Amino acid sequence: MEKPVKLAGLGIGIAFTIFSSITEITMAQQSLIISFPPQSEYQTSSDKMFFLGSAPPAGDVLVNGQPIQRSPAGHFAPRFALKVGENVFVFRYQNQQRQIKVNRISQQANLPKGLAFAQGSLLPSVNIARLPGELICFSAIAPSNAKVTVKLGDQNIPLSPQVKNVELPSNSAVLANQNQPITTSVIGKYEGCAVPSEAGELGFPEFQLTANGNTVSQVGKGKISILTPADLEIAEIIVNEGVARTGPSTDNSRLTPLPKGTVATITGREGDWIRLDYGGWIKAAEVRISRGSVPPKSIIRSVSAREIPGATQVTFPLQVPVPVSVQQGDRTFTLTLYNTTAQTDTIRLDDNPLISRLDWQQVAPNQVQYTFNLKSDRQWGYQLKYEGTSLVLTLRHSPTPSSQIEKPLTGITILLDPGHGGTEPGAAGPNGYLEKDANLSVSRLLRDQLVARGATVLMTREDDKTVSLPERVAMIDSVQPAIAISIHHNSLPDYGDAFNTSGVGTFWYHSQAHSLAVFLQKYVVQKLNRPSYGVYWNNLALTRPYSAPSVLLELGFMSNPFEFEWVTNPQEQSKLAAILADGITEWFKQ
Repeated sequence: MEKPVKLAGLGIGIAFTIFSSITEITMAQQSLIISFPPQSEYQTSSDKMFFLGSAPPAGDVLVNGQPIQRSPAGHFAPRFALKVGENVFVFRYQNQQRQIKVNRISQQANLPKGLAFAQGSLLPSVNIARLPGELICFSAIAPSNAKVTVKLGDQNIPLSPQVKNVELPSNSAVLANQNQPITTSVIGKYEGCAVPSEAGELGFPEFQLTANGNTVSQVGKGKISILTPADLEIAEIIVNEGVARTGPSTDNSRLTPLPKGTVATITGREGDWIRLDYGGWIKAAEVRISRGSVPPKSIIRSVSAREIPGATQVTFPLQVPVPVSVQQGDRTFTLTLYNTTAQTDTIRLDDNPLISRLDWQQVAPNQVQYTFNLKSDRQWGYQLKYEGTSLVLTLRHSPTPSSQIEKPLTGITILLDPGHGGTEPGAAGPNGYLEKDANLSVSRLLRDQLVARGATVLMTREDDKTVSLPERVAMIDSVQPAIAISIHHNSLPDYGDAFNTSGVGTFWYHSQAHSLAVFLQKYVVQKLNRPSYGVYWNNLALTRPYSAPSVLLELGFMSNPFEFEWVTNPQEQSKLAAILADGITEWFKQ
């Protein structure tokens, strides 16, 4: 789970934690404020960078002797190109001066001096295990025009020099409108692969470098093991939701969380990660590992469904708790069971307020897929859990709309999450005003507007206190509201164009939240005549809950000098809250 901090460029800004200690008195004593970067010495790998600050509107603010553009209130966010190495910027307002040193570090690999490998460049750098016949790749950085090989067991693997490298933009780049790959020439990088065909312990690879008749060797840090297919270990998920991913790091995308009790064969390892037989990777700390003489597989026969208060519960009796995945469509909910073979002749599904029909098919030898055809294009959340070896899927029904004209949200429970709080300040504006305070102010106003329309509203925090991301998510799962909305205000990574980036943005993750996200985005932008930052699918802690449609709103940029004035205007905050409440009401009516 993510740490409860702002991630640069993820639409939820940069956490300027330095400002948690700024008091109103301190800000009053300073007429020239530099709120970003938060320190007088800053390091970045970006080729451009913005500065954020404020000074009284009368007079000029100079940067290295040149006046910069400011908002009517005196806020500024100039952006400058950076050379590799030290960059000095002197800000001056009247008789006040601030000097900021920015060190731009090069992203090019540092070539070693003499006949040697670059420090930390030998890959793999962690222990890995694969099945026979799988590709295992190696890389190193060494002087150019050299011969590089890897000795692994009794095999010598040549590593070839790489001429070009395509550097993909970070995930945050799309949020700064800079989502383009960069192709660069590469000097000193060598890569090569091998396909071991037999099981066994191959040990640590030995990298050899030869140039001008001289040879040096260095043993890699990652031990290579080839697993025996007939003698694989078994993993059992021991946490409530095992975080499965597409690869062995948190940089890889998430898959459907695996319910507690899920068991699967281990088919690979890489450092602290293990690969399960259906393809997902999971942290070793989230599983219990044991030996098993037979790989965990199941057949499935009958399936049954029944209505419970507010939901339909579907039970899939299995021999073992197998891995699962979920995919939501406009009017479909698809559940896939892995390591499973159908022997199904009977399914009970009576006329149902949610489901029109249940279809199934064996889509692969060990993969059964169930497709629930739904009566509505809106979905309201679901739960997955194992009870013994039976998988229980709970699909929530639509909340009952109110017939009261004056209080149309009567009977609707809404959870509001004011982002950040306490020791987590969130982004800071030009004058040091913190996002956590803007989030709470708007959330309180929105709560009052929703309550006036009849809604039952719960909040993850009512005041300035620290609430962790897991605590916020747990509250959504516990309350199971009709919808959950996380309130935030935006900022950019340091390479962004803060002065020219503004607008309202909306973030969603599960398909069940897409309709709400698009509707609220369009409604707020049109009714308030605000710029649109866009609608984003985004892997955020507060969009990931699947027990209820959950969206995260970024209601303006703390880092834009002009929009910051709108964000912090009490009258505009009240207007924003009223429009948001109107939009939520209209969405429920539809």
